[in-house]
Amino acid sequence: MNFFRGVMGGQPAGPQPTGAETIHKLCDRVASSTLLEDRRDAVRALKSLSKKYRLEVGTQAMDHLVHILQTDRSDSEILGYALDTLYNIICNDEEEEQDENAQKQEEDLGVLFTDKFLGDSENVTLLLTLLEEFDFHVRWPGVKLLTALLKNQCNQVQGVILVSPMGVSRLMDLLADSREVIRNDGLLLLQQLTKGNAAIQKIVAFENAFERLLDIITEEGSSDGGIVVEDCLLLLVNLLKNNSSNQNFFKEGSYIQRMKPWFEVGDDNSGWSAQKVTNLHLMLQLVRVMVSPVNSPGATSSCQKSMYQCGLLQQLCTILMATGVPADILTETINTVSEVIRGSQINQDYFASVKAPSNPPRPAIVVLLMSMVNERQPFVLRCAVLYCFQCFLYKNQKGQGEIVATLLPSTIDANSISAGQLLCGGLFSADSLSNWCAAVALAHALQDNLTQKEQLLRVQLATSLGKPPVSLLQQCTNILSQGSKVQTRVGLLMLLCTWISNCPIAVTHFLHNQENVPFLTGQISENLGEDERLVQGLCALLLGICIYYNDNSLENYTKEKLKQLIEKRIGKENFVEKLGFVTKHELYSRAAQKPQPVFPSPEQMLFDHEFTKLKCLSSLNQDTQIQELREQVSTLSLNSEQMQNQITQQQSQIQQHKDQYNILKLKLGKDSQGLSSSQGEGAHVNGLHSEELSQLREEVEELRRQHTLQHTQLSDKDSLINTLVCVWGGESHIRKMSLVTAGCSHQEVESLRSRVQAQCAEISQLQTERLELIRRAEAVVNSHAEAMPFLVSCPTSLSPRSLLPLQEECRGLREGHAGLEQQLASAQSTVAIEQTEKTKLQQEVQESKKEQDDLLMLLADQDQKILNLKQRLRDLGETIDEDEDELDARDQFGEDDDDDDDEDEDNND
Repeated sequence: MNFFRGVMGGQPAGPQPTGAETIHKLCDRVASSTLLEDRRDAVRALKSLSKKYRLEVGTQAMDHLVHILQTDRSDSEILGYALDTLYNIICNDEEEEQDENAQKQEEDLGVLFTDKFLGDSENVTLLLTLLEEFDFHVRWPGVKLLTALLKNQCNQVQGVILVSPMGVSRLMDLLADSREVIRNDGLLLLQQLTKGNAAIQKIVAFENAFERLLDIITEEGSSDGGIVVEDCLLLLVNLLKNNSSNQNFFKEGSYIQRMKPWFEVGDDNSGWSAQKVTNLHLMLQLVRVMVSPVNSPGATSSCQKSMYQCGLLQQLCTILMATGVPADILTETINTVSEVIRGSQINQDYFASVKAPSNPPRPAIVVLLMSMVNERQPFVLRCAVLYCFQCFLYKNQKGQGEIVATLLPSTIDANSISAGQLLCGGLFSADSLSNWCAAVALAHALQDNLTQKEQLLRVQLATSLGKPPVSLLQQCTNILSQGSKVQTRVGLLMLLCTWISNCPIAVTHFLHNQENVPFLTGQISENLGEDERLVQGLCALLLGICIYYNDNSLENYTKEKLKQLIEKRIGKENFVEKLGFVTKHELYSRAAQKPQPVFPSPEQMLFDHEFTKLKCLSSLNQDTQIQELREQVSTLSLNSEQMQNQITQQQSQIQQHKDQYNILKLKLGKDSQGLSSSQGEGAHVNGLHSEELSQLREEVEELRRQHTLQHTQLSDKDSLINTLVCVWGGESHIRKMSLVTAGCSHQEVESLRSRVQAQCAEISQLQTERLELIRRAEAVVNSHAEAMPFLVSCPTSLSPRSLLPLQEECRGLREGHAGLEQQLASAQSTVAIEQTEKTKLQQEVQESKKEQDDLLMLLADQDQKILNLKQRLRDLGETIDEDEDELDARDQFGEDDDDDDDEDEDNND
């Protein structure tokens, strides 16, 4: 009764119930009331408390609310209250201003209750079913609730919707709803649904999404429309970005032609609203998605052709040359035009013909280059112009020739400003960013074009009055030697490397100046700071190109003399180390990722994308790797020769021991013949020399033990050599693979492989010889063992004179043994070195095995997931192909069946 008094406004007799207590009572009413009106009132009360007491309502009431959705389907009002309540406890309110801790707690609660709701995947299916209800009070809160679930746990909800029959189709029906609020919230839902899921993106596209979205954009006023246009464009970007199937469907459906009216701007461009700027940004982004350089070349080329044929490129160029366009829109338009013309000859030719509306009219290229070399222009705009110029020259030898022609003396027009004049002006201006941009732009005019590289050698510059002109090539090196900023020098070095690469005539011109090579060697050999290491690496690259493409036409700077100069003044290892600074630089790796020059600040604008693909750079690295492999093969050959020499010495020593044994055996035979005639004298000898004989026996025993130890050590060494041969075989295969990956020539790989095989054959032959020597040594030791009983049994037969040769033989054996120990120590040191290399290779093999084990684990997990999904499909009533089930069962229980078959065969036998 106290609760009802609180609701009716009366004063309670006792203390007020807490929020948790009130919510508990309401949940009891929802669960126990038999009248629909009572349950509806209780759910409405829970809705009113769900924002203030979010945790309590979510913890106590969620199961009851889901039950309401399942059982009270006939009453739209109670369904709406239940959906609103679930939305309030799951959604994170982003509009309210909260501190970070409170916001984090809100997000944690949203994820917590989302996981609880998704604990039963049937809840999502139930929600999809409710969206079929046309009643506004059910459909709208259902859309909002599903959107909130997608925001909190996108992947999990996507998975449920994807396997739900007609799940995506039901959501696509929201776009056809006549009530704008549901349609607009449906757009937001589809945005969340299509994020990062190519399968759902394809289904949405084939549900006629492109047609519906373009119709909505047109109805809402295209670029002049409101936020609904923005939502449609965001959804289109989701559907097309990195999805080649949808891009092809969009192009084949002639939807590119429907994009042209978006970019029809009037003469009065003074009133650009923030929403219009946002809409145009997204429209330009959508165009770039279709012609992105990361797409397949065939798809990009087809879209570029369509954009030219329907007039979209012409419309974009109109915006490019219009006045009053906001700077950010102009920058993005330049980037978009860049990718529309990149690599397309017909589009590049059209762009070359575009004129700016000036007096007199100037080519659009010249107007853009003016902005690029103007240090007062925004940085992002200058980067965009550079990208546009690069795309204009990409695979465009005709355009490259036209740019270089504006620098040649016979074509210079003193009454007009040309692209060549602007590039030269930027190349030698006081602004380092202009220097870099102009150098890179000029390098693109020479990219993969030997003719233009040779033509550019004719360019002469007048530096000052009264002085003879100097070539453009020499002027670039002069600026380098003056110690300008790092950015300027990097740009000039990239230009020089691109210029003389694969052009022997340009190399000769560069080397003809006697100051260039000493300058480069001086730069490389100095110990400079961190900022200068990049310049040193590029200088090393430039010098390496001079060697690589040298035709030996200059006697003082032939390939061999330049190599000798490097070894003498720089050092080979130091030169290679400096060369590696280029490819290991962080900005080099960043520039290699995509063609568009995107830098957070002007200071980090150091590398150009096309420069990272310079063939000579990879060739020099390959030569360095080949040289290292050759040195390793030479080292192996030297080790093999040393081992062969050691085996030869050991063979000689064993032969000497065998000869000594034969002599000793003959002497012992003669002594046995005079045994009967010298018994009296032998007794005297036994008394005098028994101590010497005892010592002699000990020495002979020691020699036997040492021979046994040597035999064991030789066996260990033999097994180690076998292991090293196997390891070297594997290592040679790995190195062969690395050479092939690096792009080295097939002949060099085959040559190295034949040398390795020869080394392996030679080592195998040495092993055979060692086995033969070991057998012979065993025979010698066994012969010594047979002679020992005779020596012990008849010591009295030996005279003092006969002992002297025996002692000398023993002394010789000891000296030979000492020599063997020295040779064995040397061999052991060699084996230790090879053992270290073997250990490194074993570590690499272990890492490879670990990666394979991880892959097998992933495959096993994937198989289990497939089995689970098939079981779920069976539970949902789907029919699974029995052949596939039998195949899966056979894969899963194949080993057991094999065991059973084996047992059956045994029984039959």
